[in-house]
Amino acid sequence: MISEMVSVPADRVTLGGDLVVPARARAIVLIAHGIDSPRHSPGSRTVTAALHRAGFGTLSLDLLSEAEDRGVTPEGDRRFDVRLLGRRAAAGTDWLKAQPETRTLPIALFGSGVESAAVLEAAAELPDRALTAVVWGARPDLAGDALGRIRVPVLFVEGDRDPGLLRLDQQAADRIPAANAVRVVRDAGPLFQEPGALDEVVALATAWCDEQLRGGTDTGR
Repeated sequence: MISEMVSVPADRVTLGGDLVVPARARAIVLIAHGIDSPRHSPGSRTVTAALHRAGFGTLSLDLLSEAEDRGVTPEGDRRFDVRLLGRRAAAGTDWLKAQPETRTLPIALFGSGVESAAVLEAAAELPDRALTAVVWGARPDLAGDALGRIRVPVLFVEGDRDPGLLRLDQQAADRIPAANAVRVVRDAGPLFQEPGALDEVVALATAWCDEQLRGGTDTGR
């Protein structure tokens, strides 16, 4: 197993990340962090640990530099610049394709909250480099026109306790021309803090990724 802290150049800044590649990993997941989901939070660790057990490598990548995260850059607050964050998620994908340990592995893009919009923006720019995108507790409305340019399969996962976010997912799914699906975790809120809720998110996500690795898409729609 490879496990190391990494630095990823993107957009004239350096982004921090944690790279873990289990032996015989069948794919690697880039998980976008930095706004709604700090990469060292308990929830983030739950997701990455479950992915590793399922045989997936992970790159947990902060989309903001340390200075940007503190809001002390000349450009001001960049935390909600979805196009910028999407370019950085795409840069993380390019970085993975350049590393000897990961360059042959298919790449899935994961994100929640505001980061989900950056993941969808990146997916629109990476039709031939990303296997799929998976978002949960999502804000796909922030991705705007990028939704109509996505050509990779997309999975939305939402808790049934937030019908507003579920409605946003369904509206976004209708705008995406690629194969997509919306899955619902029962008795879960938007942060999936209920016991077992994040485990169910990962189970749905890994099943979806496995389907893409087999070359098919069961949308269930």
